[in-house]
Amino acid sequence: MRILMVGDVVGRPGRYFFMEKTPELKQRLKLNMVVVNGENAAHGKGLTPTIFSELIRGGADVVTTGNHIWDNSSVLQIIDTEPFLLRPANYPEETPGRGFCIYPVGKKKVGVINMAGRVFMQPPMDDPFRLGDKILNLIKKSCDVILIDFHAEATSEKLAFAHYFDGQVTAVVGTHTHVQTADEKILPNGTAYISDLGMVGAENSILGMAIEPVMKRFLTGRPSKFEVAEGAAIYCALLIETNDKTNKPIKIERILIR
Repeated sequence: MRILMVGDVVGRPGRYFFMEKTPELKQRLKLNMVVVNGENAAHGKGLTPTIFSELIRGGADVVTTGNHIWDNSSVLQIIDTEPFLLRPANYPEETPGRGFCIYPVGKKKVGVINMAGRVFMQPPMDDPFRLGDKILNLIKKSCDVILIDFHAEATSEKLAFAHYFDGQVTAVVGTHTHVQTADEKILPNGTAYISDLGMVGAENSILGMAIEPVMKRFLTGRPSKFEVAEGAAIYCALLIETNDKTNKPIKIERILIR
């Protein structure tokens, strides 16, 4: 099986580049499944029903999110009805939506878990380690492959999380920082890992946002309104290839398209 996990899509440049390149990648890389983080797809913060549909039409099979999932309230129209739209599972139990799903790929089933970190993150979340244990106990017998999008700030927390679940899941990939890291690897017990997938968004930017307002905040210490940057985009992702018999990752490849 060949799976592409795509970094945070940021605003219109990110959406358009995702929709342009993903069908090409599906054909060229012979992909069986695409998972993308869409929490910044609507004007840099949040997700709308229309934009969710765009991502699906553009090639996404499962859309994960993160701490910005509620920044656009219209997502509440679909968060309980779209089975392959996820929010972090470690929000409080009464939170709308779901934190994991099982996606069919031919005769195989792929579990996707969305989880958020707690270090330097707002709002406060429940323990992702112990909740991860509970979710795995629910789905592991039903899944051939299990993927986790760990939406977190601290690299140390991402690495600790990945090592905790090493050998229990197929892949743990980090999202949230929008900067692709060069530490892709298969951990000792067989789990594929990267600290951050990166983003799909304007390259000449600060994490996908226009440069000047971000600089102004750092220079003055005062609030400034951030806007999505325009211009040529980059596409960051991780290709994971699994053995069809063991379902273990046998090859991973970092993708960066300018």
